[in-house]
Amino acid sequence: MTVRWGVIGTGGIARSFVGDCARAGVEFVAVGSRTLQGAQAFAAEFGIAQAHGSYEELVADPRVDAVYVATPHSRHAEDALLAIAAGKHVLVEKAFTITAAEARLVIDAARAAGVVVMEAMWTRFLPQMTMIRQVIAEGRIGRPRVVEATHHQSLPSDPDHRLNDPALGGGAILDLGVYPISFAVDVLGVPTSVVADGTLSDRGVDTQMGIVLTHEGGAQSIVHFALDVGSPNTASVIGEDGRIDIDATWYTPTTWRIRDGDGVVVEEFDGHEHLAGYAHEVRAFEGMIASGDHETSAMSPAGTIAVMAVMDEARRQVGVRYAADDPSTAP
Repeated sequence: MTVRWGVIGTGGIARSFVGDCARAGVEFVAVGSRTLQGAQAFAAEFGIAQAHGSYEELVADPRVDAVYVATPHSRHAEDALLAIAAGKHVLVEKAFTITAAEARLVIDAARAAGVVVMEAMWTRFLPQMTMIRQVIAEGRIGRPRVVEATHHQSLPSDPDHRLNDPALGGGAILDLGVYPISFAVDVLGVPTSVVADGTLSDRGVDTQMGIVLTHEGGAQSIVHFALDVGSPNTASVIGEDGRIDIDATWYTPTTWRIRDGDGVVVEEFDGHEHLAGYAHEVRAFEGMIASGDHETSAMSPAGTIAVMAVMDEARRQVGVRYAADDPSTAP
Protein backbone atom coordinates (compact mmCIF):
# COMPACT_ATOMS: atom_id res chain seq x y z
CA MET A 1 0.00 0.00 0.00
CA THR A 2 1.07 3.61 -0.52
CA VAL A 3 1.06 5.70 2.65
CA ARG A 4 0.60 9.43 2.09
CA TRP A 5 2.54 11.45 4.63
CA GLY A 6 1.96 14.82 6.25
CA VAL A 7 4.56 16.66 8.32
CA ILE A 8 3.97 18.75 11.45
CA GLY A 9 6.87 21.13 11.95
CA THR A 10 9.41 22.59 9.53
CA GLY A 11 12.63 22.73 11.56
CA GLY A 12 16.01 21.11 11.00
CA ILE A 13 15.02 17.54 11.83
CA ALA A 14 11.97 17.78 9.54
CA ARG A 15 14.24 18.92 6.71
CA SER A 16 16.66 16.04 7.23
CA PHE A 17 13.86 13.50 7.54
CA VAL A 18 11.83 14.62 4.52
CA GLY A 19 14.85 15.13 2.30
CA ASP A 20 16.20 11.67 3.06
CA CYS A 21 12.88 9.83 2.86
CA ALA A 22 11.77 11.59 -0.33
CA ARG A 23 14.91 10.32 -2.06
CA ALA A 24 13.90 6.82 -0.99
CA GLY A 25 10.44 7.18 -2.55
CA VAL A 26 8.36 8.04 0.52
CA GLU A 27 5.31 10.08 -0.54
CA PHE A 28 4.83 13.42 1.21
CA VAL A 29 1.56 15.17 0.30
CA ALA A 30 1.22 17.96 2.90
CA VAL A 31 3.08 19.99 5.50
CA GLY A 32 1.76 22.05 8.39
CA SER A 33 3.44 24.93 10.19
CA ARG A 34 2.43 27.61 12.67
CA THR A 35 2.41 30.04 9.73
CA LEU A 36 1.26 29.54 6.17
CA GLN A 37 4.42 31.24 4.92
CA GLY A 38 6.61 28.74 6.75
CA ALA A 39 4.63 25.80 5.39
CA GLN A 40 4.72 27.18 1.86
CA ALA A 41 8.49 27.66 1.96
CA PHE A 42 9.00 24.10 3.20
CA ALA A 43 6.58 22.71 0.60
CA ALA A 44 8.36 24.55 -2.20
CA GLU A 45 11.76 23.30 -1.05
CA PHE A 46 10.71 19.65 -1.05
CA GLY A 47 8.07 19.60 -3.78
CA ILE A 48 5.14 18.96 -1.43
CA ALA A 49 1.76 19.74 -3.00
CA GLN A 50 -0.16 21.15 -0.01
CA ALA A 51 0.90 23.66 2.63
CA HIS A 52 -1.21 24.30 5.73
CA GLY A 53 -0.93 27.29 8.04
CA SER A 54 -1.82 25.29 11.16
CA TYR A 55 -1.37 21.82 12.58
CA GLU A 56 -5.15 21.45 12.85
CA GLU A 57 -5.50 21.95 9.09
CA LEU A 58 -2.74 19.44 8.42
CA VAL A 59 -4.32 16.60 10.42
CA ALA A 60 -7.75 17.37 8.90
CA ASP A 61 -6.39 16.95 5.36
CA PRO A 62 -8.14 13.84 3.91
CA ARG A 63 -5.16 13.12 1.66
CA VAL A 64 -2.93 12.47 4.68
CA ASP A 65 -2.75 8.89 6.02
CA ALA A 66 0.16 9.30 8.45
CA VAL A 67 1.74 12.24 10.24
CA TYR A 68 5.36 12.79 11.19
CA VAL A 69 5.63 15.01 14.29
CA ALA A 70 8.80 17.12 14.22
CA THR A 71 7.96 19.88 16.70
CA PRO A 72 9.91 20.59 19.95
CA HIS A 73 9.68 17.94 22.68
CA SER A 74 7.28 20.07 24.70
CA ARG A 75 4.68 19.74 21.91
CA HIS A 76 5.12 16.07 21.00
CA ALA A 77 2.28 14.70 23.13
CA GLU A 78 -0.12 17.50 22.17
CA ASP A 79 0.58 17.21 18.45
CA ALA A 80 0.49 13.41 18.46
CA LEU A 81 -2.87 13.44 20.24
CA LEU A 82 -4.16 15.98 17.71
CA ALA A 83 -3.26 13.67 14.83
CA ILE A 84 -4.60 10.57 16.57
CA ALA A 85 -7.93 12.30 17.21
CA ALA A 86 -8.10 12.95 13.46
CA GLY A 87 -7.63 9.24 12.76
CA LYS A 88 -4.05 9.53 11.49
CA HIS A 89 -1.18 7.13 12.10
CA VAL A 90 1.63 8.99 13.89
CA LEU A 91 5.42 8.78 13.84
CA VAL A 92 6.77 10.98 16.65
CA GLU A 93 10.33 12.26 16.63
CA LYS A 94 12.43 11.18 19.60
CA ALA A 95 12.35 11.75 22.43
CA PHE A 96 8.77 10.53 22.10
CA THR A 97 7.39 12.86 24.78
CA ILE A 98 8.63 14.76 27.83
CA THR A 99 7.64 12.09 30.38
CA ALA A 100 6.64 8.44 30.56
CA ALA A 101 3.16 9.53 31.67
CA GLU A 102 2.75 11.51 28.46
CA ALA A 103 4.02 8.54 26.47
CA ARG A 104 1.41 6.26 28.02
CA LEU A 105 -1.31 8.82 27.29
CA VAL A 106 -0.37 8.98 23.58
CA ILE A 107 0.03 5.22 23.22
CA ASP A 108 -3.30 4.52 24.94
CA ALA A 109 -5.01 7.06 22.66
CA ALA A 110 -3.56 5.40 19.56
CA ARG A 111 -4.69 1.97 20.72
CA ALA A 112 -8.20 3.25 21.37
CA ALA A 113 -8.30 4.89 17.92
CA GLY A 114 -6.87 1.84 16.16
CA VAL A 115 -3.95 3.72 14.61
CA VAL A 116 -0.20 3.10 14.63
CA VAL A 117 2.00 5.27 16.80
CA MET A 118 5.77 4.86 17.00
CA GLU A 119 8.81 6.74 18.24
CA ALA A 120 11.11 7.79 15.41
CA MET A 121 14.27 6.30 16.92
CA TRP A 122 15.87 5.82 13.52
CA THR A 123 19.01 4.15 14.90
CA ARG A 124 17.07 1.04 15.91
CA PHE A 125 16.06 0.46 12.29
CA LEU A 126 19.46 0.82 10.64
CA PRO A 127 20.68 -2.39 8.96
CA GLN A 128 23.76 -2.39 11.19
CA MET A 129 21.59 -2.57 14.33
CA THR A 130 19.55 -5.42 12.87
CA MET A 131 22.81 -7.31 12.23
CA ILE A 132 24.17 -6.51 15.71
CA ARG A 133 21.01 -7.93 17.32
CA GLN A 134 21.46 -11.07 15.22
CA VAL A 135 25.10 -11.45 16.28
CA ILE A 136 24.04 -11.18 19.93
CA ALA A 137 21.12 -13.59 19.48
CA GLU A 138 23.43 -16.15 17.85
CA GLY A 139 25.68 -16.04 20.91
CA ARG A 140 28.75 -14.98 18.97
CA ILE A 141 30.03 -12.79 21.83
CA GLY A 142 28.49 -14.88 24.59
CA ARG A 143 26.05 -13.45 27.08
CA PRO A 144 26.10 -9.63 26.92
CA ARG A 145 27.25 -8.16 30.22
CA VAL A 146 28.10 -4.51 29.52
CA VAL A 147 26.97 -1.77 27.12
CA GLU A 148 28.99 1.43 26.82
CA ALA A 149 27.84 4.38 24.69
CA THR A 150 28.28 8.14 24.54
CA HIS A 151 26.59 11.02 22.76
CA HIS A 152 28.49 14.29 22.99
CA GLN A 153 27.95 17.35 20.82
CA SER A 154 28.99 20.98 21.07
CA LEU A 155 25.63 22.65 20.54
CA PRO A 156 24.47 26.29 20.68
CA SER A 157 25.04 27.96 24.04
CA ASP A 158 22.48 30.73 23.47
CA PRO A 159 20.26 30.58 26.58
CA ASP A 160 17.18 31.28 24.45
CA HIS A 161 17.85 28.36 22.09
CA ARG A 162 15.32 25.53 22.51
CA LEU A 163 18.12 23.17 23.63
CA ASN A 164 18.72 25.38 26.66
CA ASP A 165 15.12 26.27 27.44
CA PRO A 166 13.35 24.10 30.03
CA ALA A 167 9.97 25.24 28.71
CA LEU A 168 10.80 23.50 25.42
CA GLY A 169 12.25 20.33 26.96
CA GLY A 170 15.83 21.59 26.69
CA GLY A 171 18.90 19.83 27.99
CA ALA A 172 21.08 16.97 26.87
CA ILE A 173 18.92 14.07 27.97
CA LEU A 174 15.94 14.35 25.60
CA ASP A 175 17.98 15.35 22.54
CA LEU A 176 21.14 13.31 23.05
CA GLY A 177 20.80 10.94 26.00
CA VAL A 178 17.81 9.20 24.46
CA TYR A 179 20.13 7.53 21.92
CA PRO A 180 22.48 5.63 24.26
CA ILE A 181 19.69 4.96 26.77
CA SER A 182 17.52 3.45 24.03
CA PHE A 183 20.49 1.41 22.80
CA ALA A 184 21.13 0.02 26.29
CA VAL A 185 17.47 -0.94 26.73
CA ASP A 186 17.44 -2.51 23.26
CA VAL A 187 20.45 -4.73 23.99
CA LEU A 188 20.09 -5.52 27.70
CA GLY A 189 16.37 -5.02 28.38
CA VAL A 190 14.48 -2.84 30.81
CA PRO A 191 16.79 -1.82 33.69
CA THR A 192 16.13 -2.76 37.28
CA SER A 193 17.94 0.27 38.68
CA VAL A 194 19.06 3.72 37.54
CA VAL A 195 21.91 5.76 39.05
CA ALA A 196 22.52 9.19 37.51
CA ASP A 197 24.55 12.32 38.14
CA GLY A 198 25.05 15.42 36.06
CA THR A 199 25.68 19.11 35.66
CA LEU A 200 22.91 21.70 35.28
CA SER A 201 22.93 25.00 33.45
CA ASP A 202 21.86 28.29 35.00
CA ARG A 203 18.41 27.66 33.51
CA GLY A 204 18.12 24.23 35.13
CA VAL A 205 18.61 21.90 32.18
CA ASP A 206 21.28 19.21 32.07
CA THR A 207 24.43 20.06 30.12
CA GLN A 208 26.12 16.75 30.98
CA MET A 209 24.89 13.53 32.52
CA GLY A 210 26.25 10.07 33.25
CA ILE A 211 23.99 7.10 33.99
CA VAL A 212 24.69 3.56 35.18
CA LEU A 213 21.84 1.14 34.50
CA THR A 214 21.65 -2.33 36.01
CA HIS A 215 19.69 -4.90 34.02
CA GLU A 216 18.34 -8.38 34.66
CA GLY A 217 21.05 -10.82 35.69
CA GLY A 218 23.40 -8.07 36.81
CA ALA A 219 24.38 -6.78 33.38
CA GLN A 220 25.17 -3.08 33.33
CA SER A 221 25.18 -0.21 30.85
CA ILE A 222 27.21 2.96 31.22
CA VAL A 223 26.11 5.95 29.16
CA HIS A 224 27.25 9.55 29.06
CA PHE A 225 25.93 12.49 27.08
CA ALA A 226 26.59 16.23 26.92
CA LEU A 227 25.63 19.21 24.81
CA ASP A 228 28.71 21.32 25.56
CA VAL A 229 31.55 19.03 24.41
CA GLY A 230 32.29 16.88 21.38
CA SER A 231 33.71 13.37 21.20
CA PRO A 232 34.01 10.51 18.67
CA ASN A 233 30.75 8.97 19.98
CA THR A 234 31.49 5.26 19.90
CA ALA A 235 29.75 2.30 21.55
CA SER A 236 30.51 -1.26 22.61
CA VAL A 237 28.58 -4.36 23.61
CA ILE A 238 30.80 -6.53 25.80
CA GLY A 239 29.93 -10.19 26.20
CA GLU A 240 31.44 -13.07 28.14
CA ASP A 241 33.21 -14.39 25.00
CA GLY A 242 33.86 -11.26 22.97
CA ARG A 243 32.58 -7.84 22.09
CA ILE A 244 31.10 -5.63 19.40
CA ASP A 245 32.76 -2.26 18.82
CA ILE A 246 30.80 0.37 16.87
CA ASP A 247 32.81 3.24 15.41
CA ALA A 248 32.01 6.93 15.23
CA THR A 249 29.33 7.93 14.93
CA TRP A 250 27.75 4.80 16.40
CA TYR A 251 24.08 5.91 16.15
CA THR A 252 24.41 6.62 12.40
CA PRO A 253 25.36 4.28 9.54
CA THR A 254 29.00 3.44 10.30
CA THR A 255 31.59 0.67 10.57
CA TRP A 256 31.71 -1.96 13.31
CA ARG A 257 33.52 -5.16 14.19
CA ILE A 258 33.30 -8.32 16.26
CA ARG A 259 36.23 -9.19 18.54
CA ASP A 260 36.85 -12.48 20.32
CA GLY A 261 37.65 -12.80 24.00
CA ASP A 262 41.29 -11.88 23.37
CA GLY A 263 40.34 -8.70 21.53
CA VAL A 264 41.23 -10.08 18.11
CA VAL A 265 39.00 -8.85 15.26
CA VAL A 266 37.15 -11.82 13.76
CA GLU A 267 34.81 -9.93 11.42
CA GLU A 268 34.36 -6.36 10.21
CA PHE A 269 31.33 -4.63 8.70
CA ASP A 270 30.68 -1.40 6.81
CA GLY A 271 27.23 0.02 7.47
CA HIS A 272 27.63 3.22 5.46
CA GLU A 273 24.80 4.02 3.07
CA HIS A 274 24.16 6.65 0.45
CA LEU A 275 21.05 7.69 2.39
CA ALA A 276 21.10 8.95 5.96
CA GLY A 277 18.89 6.05 6.97
CA TYR A 278 15.60 7.62 8.06
CA ALA A 279 13.71 5.66 5.41
CA HIS A 280 14.25 2.39 7.30
CA GLU A 281 12.05 3.47 10.20
CA VAL A 282 9.42 4.78 7.79
CA ARG A 283 9.24 1.50 5.89
CA ALA A 284 8.92 -0.41 9.17
CA PHE A 285 6.14 1.96 10.24
CA GLU A 286 4.33 1.57 6.93
CA GLY A 287 4.67 -2.20 7.29
CA MET A 288 2.81 -2.05 10.60
CA ILE A 289 0.00 -0.13 8.95
CA ALA A 290 -0.21 -2.68 6.15
CA SER A 291 -0.08 -5.73 8.45
CA GLY A 292 -2.43 -4.41 11.13
CA ASP A 293 0.21 -5.24 13.77
CA HIS A 294 0.46 -1.98 15.68
CA GLU A 295 2.71 -3.14 18.53
CA THR A 296 5.63 -5.12 17.08
CA SER A 297 8.66 -3.32 15.74
CA ALA A 298 12.26 -2.60 16.67
CA MET A 299 10.83 0.40 18.59
CA SER A 300 7.72 -0.94 20.29
CA PRO A 301 5.38 1.14 22.47
CA ALA A 302 6.56 -0.81 25.52
CA GLY A 303 10.17 -0.03 24.62
CA THR A 304 9.39 3.66 24.29
CA ILE A 305 7.73 3.77 27.71
CA ALA A 306 10.71 1.96 29.25
CA VAL A 307 13.15 4.49 27.82
CA MET A 308 11.01 7.43 28.92
CA ALA A 309 10.79 5.95 32.44
CA VAL A 310 14.60 5.73 32.64
CA MET A 311 14.90 9.36 31.60
CA ASP A 312 12.25 10.40 34.12
CA GLU A 313 14.20 8.75 36.94
CA ALA A 314 17.57 10.10 35.77
CA ARG A 315 16.14 13.62 35.60
CA ARG A 316 14.65 13.21 39.06
CA GLN A 317 18.02 12.25 40.52
CA VAL A 318 19.90 15.06 38.78
CA GLY A 319 17.22 17.69 39.43
CA VAL A 320 15.94 18.45 35.92
CA ARG A 321 12.25 19.32 36.00
CA TYR A 322 9.86 20.26 33.22
CA ALA A 323 6.34 21.62 33.35
CA ALA A 324 5.10 18.23 32.15
CA ASP A 325 6.29 16.68 35.44
CA ASP A 326 3.28 18.37 37.03
CA PRO A 327 0.25 16.13 36.32
CA SER A 328 -2.01 19.18 36.17
CA THR A 329 -0.33 20.23 32.91
CA ALA A 330 -1.13 16.98 31.06
CA PRO A 331 -2.38 17.43 27.45
